[in-house]
Amino acid sequence: MKNLKNNELKKIKAGGVSGWAIAGIIAGITFLAGVFDGIARPFKCR
Repeated sequence: MKNLKNNELKKIKAGGVSGWAIAGIIAGITFLAGVFDGIARPFKCR
């Protein structure tokens, strides 16, 4: 087993999800919820 120094530990990236990916997933869910709501309860434009 190899001991790592602090500089080497800071460089390790373990497959984390970026903030942009999370924001994209939330935006996609919101969009699909709006589409489903529009199909399920269509209202006229006012």
